[in-house]
Amino acid sequence: MTQATSIPPSSFGFEYWLNKSVEWGQATTFESQQDVCLHLPKLQEFLKQIYGAIQHMKTTAALKSFPMIGQLLGRLCWNPFVVAHDESHQNLLKCVWCLYSADPENAVEQKANDWIWNLLQSMISVDQEDRDFIRSLHYPEEEYHLKLLKNMVSSLVKQLQDDQCDRSSMFLRLPSERWRNISILCLPIITLPEVVPLVDGLLSCRDNGLDETLSTEFLETVSNCFLQKKILLSESAVVNLWLRYLPSLEQTVLHLIESLVSRPCVSLVELEAIITDSLLPKVSADHPSLFRVIDNFFRTILLETDGHPKIITIIQAFTRCFVQVLLQVQTQMPQKLYFPLNQQSFVVALLTNPSDVPPEAWCRHLITTVQMLKRIVQDEKVKITTANLFENWFLLVHFGDWLNIALQQLMIADDLHEVLLWLFIFYHKPLMENQQEKQLMEEVKCVYNQLKILSTMANLKPEDVQTALFTNTVFAKRGHLKDLTSQLLVSFILFTEGGNRIAKQSLQLFISGGVSLDGVSQLLVSTAHRLKNTKCRRAEDRMVQVTVELLQHLLLESKCNSTMK
Repeated sequence: MTQATSIPPSSFGFEYWLNKSVEWGQATTFESQQDVCLHLPKLQEFLKQIYGAIQHMKTTAALKSFPMIGQLLGRLCWNPFVVAHDESHQNLLKCVWCLYSADPENAVEQKANDWIWNLLQSMISVDQEDRDFIRSLHYPEEEYHLKLLKNMVSSLVKQLQDDQCDRSSMFLRLPSERWRNISILCLPIITLPEVVPLVDGLLSCRDNGLDETLSTEFLETVSNCFLQKKILLSESAVVNLWLRYLPSLEQTVLHLIESLVSRPCVSLVELEAIITDSLLPKVSADHPSLFRVIDNFFRTILLETDGHPKIITIIQAFTRCFVQVLLQVQTQMPQKLYFPLNQQSFVVALLTNPSDVPPEAWCRHLITTVQMLKRIVQDEKVKITTANLFENWFLLVHFGDWLNIALQQLMIADDLHEVLLWLFIFYHKPLMENQQEKQLMEEVKCVYNQLKILSTMANLKPEDVQTALFTNTVFAKRGHLKDLTSQLLVSFILFTEGGNRIAKQSLQLFISGGVSLDGVSQLLVSTAHRLKNTKCRRAEDRMVQVTVELLQHLLLESKCNSTMK
């Protein structure tokens, strides 16, 4: 910032224009009005010279060089014929902005700030004389206000655009402090539609320095107004806001999660539409750094809610939207930028859309993927920490469709694919010691084998399932098996012929077995969505879809009855 310099006002003809402004007053006579119009071209040159001299000065230095500058600018601003001229209006405002201090260092600068506020208020308000003058021009007063405000905004936007265009030039650019000052001045009027172009322009401006150009108060206010839908920003402005102010991005993610969780009944199609409209998937695909911020936020929420099914559903829906956009990005970036904590071969395997793999190849793809995961988490040469284990589990959570397919493959397979059962256990109970994992594997195998036996019964009844899974003391005494048993049971009902036959009576089976209905609902929603988006639909898929719809209807009916009670 340039310090005080000795610039003789006489070199600019300062005294001449000061006398002229006094002579003109508020241009109430025809002679003064005519004189103003005749002198406007030269006045523009004078104002441009003044602006060029003070634009890089601090307020105190500018007032020292031009002691009467406030009186001159004030008088010109009060002259309706000067203010009504677009170029005069812009040049005047540029000079006035230069005298504003975001952080006043002394009483003089504070007094200058107060004067500027009063001046701006007077420029967009009118007294009785002004009203009479405006009426004499047959100009509606409301339009007069809007015109003045639009002139102010267009003047600043033009400065901002010119400044950004001159980034590579050898001429001095506007100091960052100037834009910070303007961002503060915008605070009271941010929500006005006429001010949106300026807000957009400020958010798009960039400085070569490491420090943020705009004031934190401005960014915070814009963020809050955007979330509350008090301001409509362009897509590029929203992205720039998130890039400049990460708390805004985090607030947007939190707001999205809260709004989705609070919706009682919403399909995954609706869920994904809401997520897509939020721009978060697109921003994530274009900016890996922002994806990592959003993903970390999901990680925190997942831990805080102890892996609530609704949160998992939201994460998986977001991931589908993100991957869809990612595959459309022209310049593909390395997956490592998005998932830096995971082995890339495992990431690529999960990123593969099930719809792009023939159904007959699902099992082979899953087995290959699970073997990769097992090598990562069971490699004796590498010390696997709880954090590393969690990161691999968290990545798996993103891609729930593959787990859904694994459950289907387990039910329709003639022989047990033990790696798929291991994947199922790891998904639900990732943090276990080897001995615990082996014991749980044997217990889950017992449940699985019981279900396979039930699937061969010609006249299967709900009572048979009740006796085999819940009455039997082996399972009744193992509370930690309930979640796993419920998931296998739902898969049994959906993907086996015997299970289809007892679907109508299955709700009471879930309730008597102490099954989590939230978990059941999540599995049904994900299965229905996956089937709907499968490119190669098979005949048996139709039966699965009918069963899913039946179970969803029963769950909704049960919930409504519980609410009425």
